[in-house]
Amino acid sequence: MSQEAEKDPAKYIIIKGARVHNLKNIDVAIPKNKLVVITGMSGSGKSSIAFDTLYAEGQRRYVESLSAYARQFMGRMNKPDVDYIRGIAPAIAIEQKVITSNPRSTVGTSTEIYDYLKLLFSRIGKTFSPVSGKIVKKDTVTDVVNFIASLEADSAVTVLCPLHPHNNRSMKEELSVLLQKGFHRVVIDGGIKKIEDILEDKSLDKKLTGADNPLSIVIDRISVNKEEETLSRIADSVQTAFFEGKGDCMVDHEGAVHVFCDRFELDGMRFEEPSPNFFSFNNPYGACKRCEGYGKVIGIDEDLVIPDKSKSVYDGAIAPWRGEKMREWLDRMVKNAVKFDFPIHRAYNQLTGDQKALLWNGNQYFSGLNEFFKHLEEQTYKIQYRVMLSRYRGKTNCPECKGSRLRQDASYVKVGGKSITDLVLMPLDQALAFFSGLELSQNDTTVAKRLLMEISNRILFLNNVGLSYLTLNRLSNTLSGGESQRINLATSLGSSLVGSVYVLDEPSIGLHPRDTQRLIEVLKSLRNVGNTVLVVEHEEEIMKASDHLIDIGPAAGTHGGNLVFSGTYDEILADKDSLTGKYLGGREEIAVPASRRKWTNFIALKGARENNLKNVAVKFPLNVLTCVTGVSGSGKTSLVKRILQPALQKALGNYSGEQTGAYDSLEVDTQLISAVELVDQNPIGRSSRSNPVTYVKAWDEIRNLYASQPQAKAAGLKPAAFSFNVEGGRCDVCQGEGEVKIEMQFMADIYLPCEGCDGKRFKQHVLDITYKDKNVSEVLDLTVDEALGFFAKEQKIVNKIQPLVDVGLGYVHLGQSSNTLSGGEAQRIKLASFLIKGNNSSKTLFIFDEPTTGLHFHDIKKLMKSFDALIIQGNTILVIEHNMDVVKCADWVIDIGPEGGDRGGHVVFEGLPEDLVKQEGSYTGEYLRDRFR
Repeated sequence: MSQEAEKDPAKYIIIKGARVHNLKNIDVAIPKNKLVVITGMSGSGKSSIAFDTLYAEGQRRYVESLSAYARQFMGRMNKPDVDYIRGIAPAIAIEQKVITSNPRSTVGTSTEIYDYLKLLFSRIGKTFSPVSGKIVKKDTVTDVVNFIASLEADSAVTVLCPLHPHNNRSMKEELSVLLQKGFHRVVIDGGIKKIEDILEDKSLDKKLTGADNPLSIVIDRISVNKEEETLSRIADSVQTAFFEGKGDCMVDHEGAVHVFCDRFELDGMRFEEPSPNFFSFNNPYGACKRCEGYGKVIGIDEDLVIPDKSKSVYDGAIAPWRGEKMREWLDRMVKNAVKFDFPIHRAYNQLTGDQKALLWNGNQYFSGLNEFFKHLEEQTYKIQYRVMLSRYRGKTNCPECKGSRLRQDASYVKVGGKSITDLVLMPLDQALAFFSGLELSQNDTTVAKRLLMEISNRILFLNNVGLSYLTLNRLSNTLSGGESQRINLATSLGSSLVGSVYVLDEPSIGLHPRDTQRLIEVLKSLRNVGNTVLVVEHEEEIMKASDHLIDIGPAAGTHGGNLVFSGTYDEILADKDSLTGKYLGGREEIAVPASRRKWTNFIALKGARENNLKNVAVKFPLNVLTCVTGVSGSGKTSLVKRILQPALQKALGNYSGEQTGAYDSLEVDTQLISAVELVDQNPIGRSSRSNPVTYVKAWDEIRNLYASQPQAKAAGLKPAAFSFNVEGGRCDVCQGEGEVKIEMQFMADIYLPCEGCDGKRFKQHVLDITYKDKNVSEVLDLTVDEALGFFAKEQKIVNKIQPLVDVGLGYVHLGQSSNTLSGGEAQRIKLASFLIKGNNSSKTLFIFDEPTTGLHFHDIKKLMKSFDALIIQGNTILVIEHNMDVVKCADWVIDIGPEGGDRGGHVVFEGLPEDLVKQEGSYTGEYLRDRFR
């Protein structure tokens, strides 16, 4: 038995003989109640040991402990390929996947903070009238009784209510009914009269039949005192008054009439009483009726109508009014502009808010843009009008709820002077300050105590993991993988579990080095309460802070899967076998380039003010590597992904339908740039049959090669016969999957090799065709490195798969399903597809969002070479990145900040990395200095 397996299961989690994926039958001992970091090259087997072995077994044992009935409703997990695992505790995985693609899910709903907020507002929220600003209050019987009891003792009080005829009865008929009910007096003409006398008095007939005849029923006349009998009588009378008066009750005290109402209304408006559903945009009762709680509608996109905001109305800023036929709308406006003093020669971005609104809404002298588009919609039976309308449509903020998603009257309810809409639009650091300083009445404090504790704790955790710049209204599907993971981490912290194994997948993703220390404190607090924290990570600071380091490798794929090192940070620095140790100890490094590329052409963006950006102007150089950096939440993503990318797409005529962030102008020579490509970490294909070799189009060449073999020609097989995506040559039983799923209801589903093709995906007559003694099924099982040697003489195939090796994916199998690839691997496969020789991608701007995710130091070295290759082809690379090794290799750096949220959004620095280290007030410059020593 190995040394690792001999350790005490009370102190260690012992894994014996792990063979999941590429693991080579390894033994690992993980110390309990410690912060343990697992590192190694991308594809070395880190996730296989942490998630697919340890977490999978912890979850499986928990699920197996439940009843068979309960298990059928839960995710079933396969038993990992391992001899045994001892000393394991319940496991919780927090992965770097975006939580959900649900367009309704927000940061608030996914952390449950919004659920507590709904309850808070429905229980202690005060409704304010938008007309007078007064509190809307519903009077109760108790309120009226207390008022009467507070009056001077022995004074006379009359309880009244307005008389409302029922069932279309005349006033005379209603008075007769009142008599039968037991009422004897009413107030008419300011005096009290008996009902019998009124009915007999013919002179009052006109008044009774007239439209204007306010009569009040006298319910009771009482002498004020505080005896229980009197108070009980008053309460009965008031209740009767509210019933007969349809919610209104009047108290006449010595000629002064005080009106009470048990309806929830004020200023002639009826308000809804707060309830949890009233504040829910996922419920038809609380959701905005126009956008149904989505916050966005398909409408007219201002950016498409006015593409160049630096132009004036006279110079043709309004795109749809440029044509010969539609110009009459513009001419009418220009001719009459002097009558309402509109500056037709002033640039659109310099107009005031009122002037822009006038342009859209129009006035008595001209029809505005809204009227123009309404006119087009009325003419949609003509195809030219339908085409014109489609040109200017896009996703826009809902005009009714302004993107808040709730019905408008939900914002009338306030706690501490803020509505629920105000709170969900606040950055989390401001929200935390609001709840910390909230002052409530004694009664409200008692009701809200537990709610406020839950809300404050969860917001505090989110702040502690570096997410203070987010708002609760932020859509979950717009978060990066790192942000999603840290939200999950904060939610787990809120649950306060102990004695568990937390398995985290690179929690430092998306974090600036300045914020990493705060994350480390969070991980340590998780450990200190009695949990084992297992982190798959490449961040040097987290490795330094760890109690124990495990290095898997030495390389990736088939060259990995071994336990290279297990020990402390200080010990790995001296280890000769560990590649990680060589980089940490300085024996290997990512070198600073000898020279920076020069540039002359650029894209100029002016007036960027989306989210927290402070009206900034930025130049993005062409044909070089530019790095946009800054602390988390400083405005990098807003600048690049919310403004630059969609604005460029529109300028190049490739509009995707997404709304562009707020900016003034974009200056770009479309001769110098032909396309914009966002290379993100989303999966490369939705089908389980999608794989690297199909994505880079290499399988097309391999199919052609097999179809050109003499035996294929003799059998009449075309290239389509070698495809597992279409019917013909693929197996009809598994449809090219190679395996079939057997559903086991309350146990893990079993995947068995297909009986029809024995897991080979193709029919036998296709498998009979070979090239160098291998059929297509055997080729799919090759790694990229092996395939490169196998197809060495087939230059077309080599050209397609060589880039996969160049980006460090030589260990991936050609036929590996896309849903087994990590986000970083998917991103590099996309990068490889652009590196393929012959790819018409020159003059393309590539935008990479944190391409170092999941990459070891050695992988980053390869990535930088791939970037160089793209730039040599004539492309431009723009990278959003926190990794200092990438920042130091950039030709140009744009540093946004200085802080996150409201205190960010400024351009702190534009220039060379060497100059950034001298910049005062730049956190990036501070951490970059170490790389130039």
